[in-house]
Amino acid sequence: MARVNTASVTRRGFLKGVAAAGAAITLPSYVPSAALGKDGATAASERIAMGFIGTGSHGVGMNLQSFLRLRDSQAVVLCDVDKPRMINADNLVKRVYGSGFKGCALTGDWREVIARDDIDAVMISTPDHWHAPMAVAAARAGKDIECEKPTITIEEGRAIADTVKRYGTVFQLSTEDRSIGVYHRMAELVRNGRIGKLHTIRVSLPSGPGNKGHAAPQPVPEGFDYNMWLGPAPWAPYTKDRCHYHFRWIRDYSGGQLADWGAHLFDTAQWANDTEHTGPIEIEGHGLAHKDGLYDTAHTYHIEYLYANGVRMIVDSGGVNLRFEGTEGWVENRGWRGPLKASSPKIANSIIGPDEIHLFKGNGEQRNFLDCVRTRKDPYFPAEIGHRCCCLAHLGNIAMDLGRKVRWNPDKEEFIDDSQANRLRSRSMRSPWTL
Repeated sequence: MARVNTASVTRRGFLKGVAAAGAAITLPSYVPSAALGKDGATAASERIAMGFIGTGSHGVGMNLQSFLRLRDSQAVVLCDVDKPRMINADNLVKRVYGSGFKGCALTGDWREVIARDDIDAVMISTPDHWHAPMAVAAARAGKDIECEKPTITIEEGRAIADTVKRYGTVFQLSTEDRSIGVYHRMAELVRNGRIGKLHTIRVSLPSGPGNKGHAAPQPVPEGFDYNMWLGPAPWAPYTKDRCHYHFRWIRDYSGGQLADWGAHLFDTAQWANDTEHTGPIEIEGHGLAHKDGLYDTAHTYHIEYLYANGVRMIVDSGGVNLRFEGTEGWVENRGWRGPLKASSPKIANSIIGPDEIHLFKGNGEQRNFLDCVRTRKDPYFPAEIGHRCCCLAHLGNIAMDLGRKVRWNPDKEEFIDDSQANRLRSRSMRSPWTL
């Protein structure tokens, strides 16, 4: 059922949305019988009403489509600065909901989404530099949130975690790893001592782009609100190599593969190491970035992290691999979702007993999120754990930027006796955007 004190997705709810949002949003004119609970569908009063902010490739291909398959959620409004993409996403929703459904509300301004009183939750699928401003504002507006990973700075991640705690928000940092069997299995084996005492974690992440990107200004495409796309990031001239998927290679918007892929494998590493609520104490590394061109994140890198429990995590570019080494053996998988391998069949086939540690395994990030919206429990990748995971990427980038070892206090979330490093925990935002 929809959240308490929140309007359900009904004819009345849609009409209220028209008045609240104004002419900038195009509202559906008809709700199909399925939305009213006929033909075996979940009634609208039992659905979680959702707004989708960001309708790019992953925002639609993974997030929107996943929620559309879940009968207890209802897509109400779509938002994107790229109007053609948003219209394509709306056409998808129409096909899924059937001929009687005339379309979602459409807007290019995310603030109109979180202002609606007929929305229970939002799915944020934007570039990284928008995650914190949108998530913080949505929490303050009383919306539950699933938000794509990663964050872009340490302080922005802390702002999300603190805000959702203050407002009692259900928040899921979006990654499927905790419901993928091989990663869950590795974490349980390590946590239950099957490889003895863990001492080394080896992580391989993809290398960055081989090309430098073209920085020469280009005309802004019709239907693309480029100024809103930039948002809190510094102003820069438009080029297609800056936007959409390519934003990942530019530090104004992201942290490169270390952040993008790191948010996946680092989470399993922290989970298995039982450090998901803390972090390392020393970080050092080096990386190579293009000396000119548009892309300035490290495309090749080697970073080492030391934890207070003595575990060392070694991160290298090239491939997608995860390996845990202990005093009595090892477990690993090579390739994204690759099969589990172990130093012995005994470890690989070990059964976790009823009195041992059993880590929660959800059945998908979106399903887990909707379940938690109803129960008000934390999802499997909540804000605090997600923040600690993303910090590993930020710490690695800072160590590479400075070209030296840095010491980190994970309790205070500050570098020890290092004002230069501490200044890199945050960034300024372009007016008028703030947290």
